[in-house]
Amino acid sequence: MEYIQREITPIGEEDLFIVLNHPHAKFDYAAHFHSDYEINMVINGKGKRIVGDCVAPFSDIDLVMVGPNIPHRWISESDHDEAHVVTIQFHKETLEYPIINKKIFYPIKQLFTDSSYGIEFSQETSLALKDTILNLSHRQGVDSALEFFKILYHLSISENQKLLLAANNERDFAIRESKSRRINKVIAYIQEHFQEEISLELVASSVGMSESAFSHFFKKRTNRSFIDFLNDIRIGNAAKMLYETSNTISEICYASGFNNVSNFNRLFKKKKGQTPTEYRENVQKFMTKF
Repeated sequence: MEYIQREITPIGEEDLFIVLNHPHAKFDYAAHFHSDYEINMVINGKGKRIVGDCVAPFSDIDLVMVGPNIPHRWISESDHDEAHVVTIQFHKETLEYPIINKKIFYPIKQLFTDSSYGIEFSQETSLALKDTILNLSHRQGVDSALEFFKILYHLSISENQKLLLAANNERDFAIRESKSRRINKVIAYIQEHFQEEISLELVASSVGMSESAFSHFFKKRTNRSFIDFLNDIRIGNAAKMLYETSNTISEICYASGFNNVSNFNRLFKKKKGQTPTEYRENVQKFMTKF
């Protein structure tokens, strides 16, 4: 949409990464996206953060990693320039480095994959890496590269990571956690056909199980019911359409697999805490430059 700006990052072809240090950040930029990875740390800030279809408050210390081409923006609620922002940007080709495909780098490779949904790191992780990130711009040569990969590694193995984008992350998280060919088959089917009518009977029979046995099996493997999972996928798609398109609420409802606008509005509000109309208005407000 027009209010989301494409940004050309200042990383040179020979740079492994760059560090942008803003000790008195003004947060005076519009929502934007770029083709590179970004780690963003906000210290002593308070406001709202938008990453893709996720709008959430932040305060004290906020540490987030954003993958290529995900719209993002931080908005301060303070009139004073008290926040300190450190941004690390690095090429999307980093994932293609031969060394990243070595076994010991698997956690970092998974981190890059997960960042395509945006990742919020815990307060414990943020505080533990605060000084390392702050000092990265003072490192030189090979020492700076070692510190950079140290940051990536500690982020990759950190606990309580939160994937921010609703669209599609339900599917990928469930596949990674379930390690079941039956579940993978079902989730792949849902992902391909969520816009159509999908019955529990149809899905259960596709993997050779009764409805009751499949319901128990699915919940045990994914920690949610089949219907809840299907609705999460559909709501995630709807949220993405709300900020990426100008389609009507009714059009988005049916394009996301719902067959009743009232039911869609109710489920969307239950998941997002606001109606589809309110969600679109809030996202547009936060996306638009002051």
